[in-house]
Amino acid sequence: MSTLTGKVAVVTGGSKGIGAAIAKSLGAAGASVVVNYASDKTGAEAVVKAITEAGGKAVTVKGDVSKVADANAIIDAAIKTYGKLDVLVNNSGVYEMRPLEAIDEEHFHKQFNVNVLGLLLTSQAAAKHLPKGGSIINIGSLVSRITPPASAVYTGTKGAVDAITGVLSLELGPKGIRVNALNPGLVETEGTHTAGFIGSDFHKGAAAVTPLGRIGQPDDIATAAVFLASDDSGWINGQLINAAGGAR
Repeated sequence: MSTLTGKVAVVTGGSKGIGAAIAKSLGAAGASVVVNYASDKTGAEAVVKAITEAGGKAVTVKGDVSKVADANAIIDAAIKTYGKLDVLVNNSGVYEMRPLEAIDEEHFHKQFNVNVLGLLLTSQAAAKHLPKGGSIINIGSLVSRITPPASAVYTGTKGAVDAITGVLSLELGPKGIRVNALNPGLVETEGTHTAGFIGSDFHKGAAAVTPLGRIGQPDDIATAAVFLASDDSGWINGQLINAAGGAR
């Protein structure tokens, strides 16, 4: 029997990259998956198709996690479709690099609204339904430890994710709900290709300081997420897990 058989999971930002890989892996492990997207309907539908063609169950739901009504609707879609919720993966995120002198209000709020407020709103909505044994998995980033230049706002959001993970693990732990964070290093995704990271000196530098000798792939993060979603990790709570090949 698959490790997640009978469980229901919501993955925010599941239309591409790390989110898509996590959604597919959760589905392959037996979970019924709600794949959230903000704008990439085609990508989300492709993820659902991959899950269902492999014999799993999945649906899409559109929603902006930074809006209260949408965050509630995303969680409600799981309850309406599958009758319950066991796992929330807070993967939705945006990033934009700017030096201090270029930071403005739009740059700040764009990232904090999705990366921090969105995580809080979806967690708030999910906590009403998660049972004892439920799992919230926050996708953070290694940037909260390495603090690269020109990333003050983005790194600030991921530092907040680290802190919030600790707070919620204590707040929800007495209810039997575990909260952990997965913090990837540089991962090859559509987004990192578009941003120009892949093949750049930054890419080469990231690989050079990674003991395993390469940057990450989405599946590297997805397999760790499946573990945190499963009962096998039932005694792991409040942890910040660097999924970065040993980079730190």
